[in-house]
Amino acid sequence: MTILLQNAVFGLLIGGLYGLGAVGLSLVFGVLAVLNVAHGELIMLGGYVSVWLFTLWRVDPFVSVLAAGPLLFLGGAALFRLLFTRLASYSEEVRIKNSILIGFGLALVLQTLAILAWGADERAVTPSYAGRVAAIGNVVVPLSRLGAMALAFLVLGGLHLFLTRTRAGTALRATADDDQAATLVGIPIGRIYLTAFALGSALAGVAGALVSVSDAISPAIGLGWTLKALIVIVLGGMGNIFGTFVAGLFLGVAESMSGFLLGNAYREVVGLVMFLIVLSVRPRGLFSR
Repeated sequence: MTILLQNAVFGLLIGGLYGLGAVGLSLVFGVLAVLNVAHGELIMLGGYVSVWLFTLWRVDPFVSVLAAGPLLFLGGAALFRLLFTRLASYSEEVRIKNSILIGFGLALVLQTLAILAWGADERAVTPSYAGRVAAIGNVVVPLSRLGAMALAFLVLGGLHLFLTRTRAGTALRATADDDQAATLVGIPIGRIYLTAFALGSALAGVAGALVSVSDAISPAIGLGWTLKALIVIVLGGMGNIFGTFVAGLFLGVAESMSGFLLGNAYREVVGLVMFLIVLSVRPRGLFSR
């Protein structure tokens, strides 16, 4: 039981990053009907912001979140203006298809630029508390991952307050429900689309900075995080923010348990199998209404 509980705890800690990494993609899809498959590369860039600040000025990775989020917000706004803004005038089906193609091209460009800027080698952040753990009974909890999980919850709570307690958040939710009706009542949906994409990119940057706390960063990690995010948003329901985060926790625990029970070779397979089953049985996601 101790070993099972230990694996469950590790799964929850990893799943928190899965959920946070996928929330930005889910937000963008829910508001714009745009599937940005370069989302993992944005997470990678957020990780490199943390690595860069730590290497130059020994800035703690948890503090780097304050830089990664705004920088990726501005970068996301620029990418939307440059690549995705014209898609807003097309039907939802065309938006999805074309955004996938644009996203693949963007992913290759960002990966190449990262290699030119930082090289292809893995970079790691090693703060003074790296490797420290807290013991809760017989269960060991890494402090770095626990801090990342707590900050992920804090960011998710802030996002919830923004979406429910502000005029901009209300406009985002209204546009996600019905963009034509939102236009009729005077909501500037062009500005809302820009805000949603930039906010999704900022969430990716925050997730990347938190990933750097416990994992190495390299230009090649983007594809893996995009696949994780796609699995999570399918499990949680496209555009469902709360469901996406819960699905990330669920996927993390499922992978951790399968790695223990079946072997590490089956960790990734379990997520893909769950992805296919949910698409076949409940294509709108486990938490759709």
